[in-house]
Amino acid sequence: MSKTYQTKRRHARQAAEDVAVPHTVTMAMQHIAASMKDGLLALAVQSGLGVMFALLEEDVSALCGPRGKHNPDRSAVRHGHDAGSVVLGGRKLPIRRPRVRTADGTGEIAIPAYELFSSTEILDEMALGKMLGKLSTRRYRLGLEPVGTSVEQASTGTSKSAISRRFVAATEHALAQMMSADLSELDLAALMLDGVHFGEHTCIVALGIGIDGTKYPLALVEGSTENATLARELIVGLRERGLDVTGPILVVLDGSKALRRAVLDVFDHPVIQRCQLHKIRNVRDKLPEKLRAAVEKRMREAYHADTLLAAEAGLTALAAELDTKYPGAAASLREGMNETLTVLRLQVPPTLARTLRSTNPIESMISICRDHAVNVKNWKNGQMALRWCAAGMAEAAKQFRRVNGFLHLPKLRVALERHVTPQNATSSCYNENVA
Repeated sequence: MSKTYQTKRRHARQAAEDVAVPHTVTMAMQHIAASMKDGLLALAVQSGLGVMFALLEEDVSALCGPRGKHNPDRSAVRHGHDAGSVVLGGRKLPIRRPRVRTADGTGEIAIPAYELFSSTEILDEMALGKMLGKLSTRRYRLGLEPVGTSVEQASTGTSKSAISRRFVAATEHALAQMMSADLSELDLAALMLDGVHFGEHTCIVALGIGIDGTKYPLALVEGSTENATLARELIVGLRERGLDVTGPILVVLDGSKALRRAVLDVFDHPVIQRCQLHKIRNVRDKLPEKLRAAVEKRMREAYHADTLLAAEAGLTALAAELDTKYPGAAASLREGMNETLTVLRLQVPPTLARTLRSTNPIESMISICRDHAVNVKNWKNGQMALRWCAAGMAEAAKQFRRVNGFLHLPKLRVALERHVTPQNATSSCYNENVA
């Protein structure tokens, strides 16, 4: 089913192709001299408006023939002028537009140049950009370029309510585009999941890392808490959109048991990497201030060890030292220790391991979402949180670069397959014995 925004874009592209362009355009300087006092941009705007009206008349002549010359075979006739508007610098400018009707009077014919210049698609994009740039709807007009006093006074479409409606439409478009994208051709080497709070609403977001190192914002869901049901809904949605969940994949999590449970429920062969930075913070929080720096240093040294055995030995020894005085910190260190060492177990090269040992990539995307929404004080509903989060994720995607060490991702794929193969063999053997 065709969407409204898709129809508008298609019509605008077609109108641009059909515009009749005159060879030359002549205008009297006296018509634009008044705008000189407002600066060069205002002068350029008045000149551009003159060119636009010339294009409109050229289109009318192409449809109806030259003015004043009778043509019995013509298929269209001029039908005077009517009120209309064109888009100019983030605002609407009222004009008198020419009208053309069929020769038999049965209907009106669209003028390609007017269809092009009156398209409001750019207004939605500008409203989205200004709002994400922390400009409020009340101050939207202040963020527009000066186009001359006469144009400013005549322009419309810059009120608080108009900008709000355009922003809602643009963010709904961003949300629909993200949630409907086909993922069947996407070859992911790693997946990251995390939660972000907007007021009383919690959004779980997914970030994929392709085999070529490209990062993809995949989807998001909204709920009251970061629970397994919500996370499972997110991952099932990815599967229904074509994402392959049968092959081995590295899933990087912050330690949330709900996210881990959902990943194990949906993916056939997930290999989980717990965020090492989250683990360090969890252990630090259970220690007195005087020991935090020293324990953090030893944990970092263990996580950056050359081999898995050296890392396990370092962390185990540290946990044993903390057992007597700080059993809570020791238990936190031991909890999920194996999953924090997955990148070492897979022998991921250091440059790529730097990216995959923590949830920094997805947290960077979340930070951009929060930064764009920093001025929002009243989160009215969950749909609003979804719209803002989706728009922030789309904006963050424009800043993405390929992950460090992306050339090693094919090696990671081989290591994942080698890692899950013994598990498959054990599972098959067990099933045969039971049979």
